[in-house]
Amino acid sequence: MSLTFNSLFSTTFLNLVGAAAEKPAANPILSFLPLVLIFAAMYFLLLRPQRKRQKETANLQKSIAVEDEVVLNSGIYGFVSAIEDEFIWLEIAKGVEKGVEKGVEIRVSKGMVARKISAEQKPEQ
Repeated sequence: MSLTFNSLFSTTFLNLVGAAAEKPAANPILSFLPLVLIFAAMYFLLLRPQRKRQKETANLQKSIAVEDEVVLNSGIYGFVSAIEDEFIWLEIAKGVEKGVEKGVEIRVSKGMVARKISAEQKPEQ
């Protein structure tokens, strides 16, 4: 008795289909459990920390005042000399020329401020 590939395949396929038909149906709620777990993991690993950083950045931008020392995202240190709606004027260099105090000021977006430098963080000179 020789079995051909077709007869062997059809017999195996019918056995698998019959075995699957005999199983009781799984609870549909359990099939959504992996999706819920993936969403929960994404929320706690990605979305929640991002929202926290956005709130911290908004609070930093609101707390900037004239004469604060700040650091920009590019690494430039300076003192805030004026504040406009969405921009700040940052004095990055001071000097005295012919008895007149002059400084170099740049206008930057408030969003570019990385952090404020407090008195504790300033290096001793």
